[in-house]
Amino acid sequence: MAEFGLIGLGVMGKSLARNLGRNGFRLAVYNRHLAGVEENVARHFIQFFPELESTLPFDDLEKFVAALERPRKIFLMIKAGAATDEMINTLQALLSPDDVIIDGGNSLYKDTERRTVALAKSGIHFIGTGVSGGEEGALKGPSIMPGGDAQAYQIVQAYLEAIAAKDANGKPCCTHVGAGGAGHFVKMIHNGIEYAEMQLLAELTELLQFHNQLAPDAIADVFAEWGRGESNSYLLEITTDILRKREGDDFLVNKILDQAGNKGTGGWSTSTASELGVPATMIAAALFARYTSAHRGERLQATPMYQNGRNAQGEIIDLNELKTAYHIARVVNHHQGFQMIHEASEHWNWEIKLPEVARIWTNGCIIRSNLMENLVSILQKTNRILQDKEISKIIDNQQFILNKICQAGLKGNLALPCFQAAYQFLMAYSTARSSANIIQAQRDYFGAHTYRRIDDPEGKSHHTKWKDVSDS
Repeated sequence: MAEFGLIGLGVMGKSLARNLGRNGFRLAVYNRHLAGVEENVARHFIQFFPELESTLPFDDLEKFVAALERPRKIFLMIKAGAATDEMINTLQALLSPDDVIIDGGNSLYKDTERRTVALAKSGIHFIGTGVSGGEEGALKGPSIMPGGDAQAYQIVQAYLEAIAAKDANGKPCCTHVGAGGAGHFVKMIHNGIEYAEMQLLAELTELLQFHNQLAPDAIADVFAEWGRGESNSYLLEITTDILRKREGDDFLVNKILDQAGNKGTGGWSTSTASELGVPATMIAAALFARYTSAHRGERLQATPMYQNGRNAQGEIIDLNELKTAYHIARVVNHHQGFQMIHEASEHWNWEIKLPEVARIWTNGCIIRSNLMENLVSILQKTNRILQDKEISKIIDNQQFILNKICQAGLKGNLALPCFQAAYQFLMAYSTARSSANIIQAQRDYFGAHTYRRIDDPEGKSHHTKWKDVSDS
């Protein structure tokens, strides 16, 4: 009998299976059988790795379930959406009360909430779990973000924590995030933060190519130097490697089509920000930058139509100032992401602990960084990163540098959506008297939506007849 089961032997599923096997767990794995397409996948897979020597392979789901000890613990690593629903529905008829299904795909948190309620009627526990780290992380230790019933988590805790990455203190980068869909929500925001972090690095590359006339390998040298200090991050490291990679007589990045893809989590983050009323402007800017890149044909047609004022070369940018602007923008991005998690936790009563989220993101995941390590202690003091006194003091003294970099982009007619979003948010966030009074007056004028007055301490709603008939 196996003590733990895994369904889905794609790239991530195979790596997690090897991770579980390496940690000494008695494992059963299942992969569907599609004649001529996917045949004997599980059986062939386990033959190549000694850590899977005792693993039981299946392509028959009923036999797979029957081979698991009770309460059964099944980790799903299959495509999110309809495929996950179909598998859950099939499993539900085969499982018993107190069995646990763990969904490790990038599922929408609303689907997780729905599935949790539906399975609870049969007494089956459902753990919606974010997994970050890619193929290598899944194999060597990912960051794991399980959500759902706390007692159900205890049934699978030992398995998930054993295969997770470890933080600087040796603790697993895995924690019970919160109830219901909290785990998949936190993973969604992780991916949203990731979108903006990636876009900032792309914009940095373009700034250094245009203004400083640096080749990709020279930009890699700059990033490598930054990586030896406080700016270090996994994404900075891999971008350094990417910029050094050659193919033939050119750098590979110069041959890659400039159309960015996405798998939905950035869009979910942006729409959820709108639903919660949280200004996640950098995630949205990064998402729409990808959408703009996707319309390559239209961009090629528009390029010769809008060349007036284009500069052949910009002024050289000071590298220390560029690094400072990058750091400020990253702080703003993380502030917005963690603010979304806080607002969602309050809205759905998930009781998410932000310092713990930051802690499990310090290793194993795509957005691990020195900044994330610093945020663990900062989030113990405040839910709003930009409200931290030390951070506010640093940014207040250096925000003019972010302004300067944004201006450099404007002078060179470069699109810097994430740097600009960071600066614009910072300016709006630190403005006591905004221009929203005009918006409220306009809304009242055309729609009688009313407004409140600063000289009315009771906060009553007011309406004005803005234009007399005699004025017409």
